[in-house]
Amino acid sequence: MAEGSRTVLIRIRAAMPTLRPSERRIAELVIDDPAGAANLSIAELAARCETSTTSVVRFYQRMGYAHFKDFRIDLAREVAREELTKSNLPEVSGDIDRHDSLEEIVSKVAMNETLSIADTARALDTEALGRAVELVLSARRIDSFGVGASALVGLDFQQKLSRIGRTAINWHDSHSAWTSAATLDDTCVAVAVSHTGATVDTVEFLAIARKSGAATVAITNFRESPLAATADVTLTTAARETQFRSGALGSRIAQLMVVDCLFTGVAQASYDESMAALRDTYAVVHDRIVHKRA
Repeated sequence: MAEGSRTVLIRIRAAMPTLRPSERRIAELVIDDPAGAANLSIAELAARCETSTTSVVRFYQRMGYAHFKDFRIDLAREVAREELTKSNLPEVSGDIDRHDSLEEIVSKVAMNETLSIADTARALDTEALGRAVELVLSARRIDSFGVGASALVGLDFQQKLSRIGRTAINWHDSHSAWTSAATLDDTCVAVAVSHTGATVDTVEFLAIARKSGAATVAITNFRESPLAATADVTLTTAARETQFRSGALGSRIAQLMVVDCLFTGVAQASYDESMAALRDTYAVVHDRIVHKRA
């Protein structure tokens, strides 16, 4: 999906780290209550955010709109789309609160992750995905690296590629990742995963790999990030994080979705070879389970 199809709320979330304080207050209000924001005038929005009308104008122009009317219309459309997406989920509102019951927690996590996947599917640039598929498909070796929850995503990618006969390595610590990246060449691909795109160790891994001649792929939520600037191809998520950000709820599920799309694209492009490898690897594990039970 092309950049132009990224919805207004996705663009606002992606721009958050680069906004001025006054613009960030506007963005936070719009994200917290998009339906309410869609019904405000420029003056009302400025007053609610304790800023000037000039800041509001600068904000919506930065989001790609020449007129405030168009910004409000797109915001209203996005509210309607989200309501449709959430229609089959239990009705909940707000972030996870200390007084929520387990039932409310389940509902809110489900909604957060469902919307993170839906937004990422809508925002993912399929042309960039196609380029990443081609790079991985032709690579002699694929190295992946991430920190924290992103490390689990890299491991998932490595395991999937191994199942279809690709030489893939996932690194668990930065020093090993860096030394490995220094040995890569133009027949290799380095894949780095970071929600913020600003994790220093992950950016350094991709920078070293690129300097060594390897093709570089970034999976991140923010296109305007140091990690994206170091990548030949950037695959962006559109995750929604709660105040439990350290738990990496929406970001992890969105990253896994991107990895699944990348893996499936590679497997499909080498369909016969991949299917044979999947059958063989399944048979090996299945036989061991059967023998162990016996």
